[in-house]
Amino acid sequence: MDHTPLAERLRPKDLTEYIGQEHLVGQGAVFRTALENGIIPSIILWGPPGVGKTTLAQIISKKLNRAFYTLSAINSGVKDVREVIQKVENAGLFGTGNAILFIDEIHRFSKSQQDSLLGAVERGIITLIGATTENPSFEVNAALLSRCQVYVLKPLEKSHLDLLLSRALNNDETIRKLNIEVKETKALFRLSGGDARRLLNVLESVIGALPRGHKTIDDAIVKQIIQENPALYDKDGEQHYDIISAFIKSIRGSDPNAGVYWLARMLAGGEDPKFIARRLIILASEDIGNANPTALVLANTTFESVQKIGMPESRIILSQCVVYLACSPKSNASYEAINMAQAITRESGNLAVPLHLRNAPTKLMKELGYGKEYNYSHSNPGNFVEQDYLPTELGNTVFYEPGQNARENEMRNRLKNWWKRYKY
Repeated sequence: MDHTPLAERLRPKDLTEYIGQEHLVGQGAVFRTALENGIIPSIILWGPPGVGKTTLAQIISKKLNRAFYTLSAINSGVKDVREVIQKVENAGLFGTGNAILFIDEIHRFSKSQQDSLLGAVERGIITLIGATTENPSFEVNAALLSRCQVYVLKPLEKSHLDLLLSRALNNDETIRKLNIEVKETKALFRLSGGDARRLLNVLESVIGALPRGHKTIDDAIVKQIIQENPALYDKDGEQHYDIISAFIKSIRGSDPNAGVYWLARMLAGGEDPKFIARRLIILASEDIGNANPTALVLANTTFESVQKIGMPESRIILSQCVVYLACSPKSNASYEAINMAQAITRESGNLAVPLHLRNAPTKLMKELGYGKEYNYSHSNPGNFVEQDYLPTELGNTVFYEPGQNARENEMRNRLKNWWKRYKY
């Protein structure tokens, strides 16, 4: 009997078997074309777990017929990186076709670890393929990031999961012999969360726990088995997105008790404190904004402090920030303003900048009237003068509607006094 996990048995060997990411590997897609032409630079694959980052790296290596080395940022260091680079050089690959070094969870590499890759990437000794679930602009240092192309991988959709499930039932020799029928998929797909590996792990576990002689899987049997084995699905960050969602919604809902509880859950599960701190920065602007501008200052200071201090003391700093943000007045007015402005920008295209607002660095531009009728605000009483700042086509469109809180009510009154044309 083959004891290799189902997810590994079904791992695609080439692009014809690869599921999802059509924007990258579909016929005519830029990435696929580059791979078929044998021109792949160092890249960062950014996306949630179980969407094919490792598989894509292996397919690239096979397609290009290059040596393939893999390291995990969780248990590898500078020494391991240097050993791989030395192996590649000793193998005579330098100058005749470099090797591929795949680093899983590259966002967990420190700056010194990332710096150890720079020389080999720059000289073409290795082609780096990094996989990350985090925004690389936060966690990959600028020098390394500038030498890599970033590709974003998306969660798998229902059609992808349907295809994956069909392959497992019909193509895997071990499961096919069991003649299993899946009558309902809702519970399986909900548990997968768009993660192919998780779907196959859950399926394999459910099949293994079916009562003797039972050949049918439906939502009820999946829920029953999961309730009997809750720990099976609560490991390796599988609840990552649900818990961070509960965390953010608790703080947005002004409940410091729930916020601290979900913080404790994430820390107990080994979540990266910097990941938590980054989410607090976003929340401070998106959900609190100008109702309490100090919230963004404190959240940013929290991120910097967490970087300096580390665990376990960082839990105190994070807790202070969570409580402060939860107890702050809330406003999403700035968030709504930029969303509306971006929507109108997409619809209206590149509207002309009014002449009086244009820059006029040359004589010709001045002769054309650039900047001619601009009225300098500081030359007027109260450092304000009413004039047009929006493109003519947008008229008196209001993007920012102050929230209903003490600080933004002050801002609303100020805007009313300044701007009679806008409806505040």
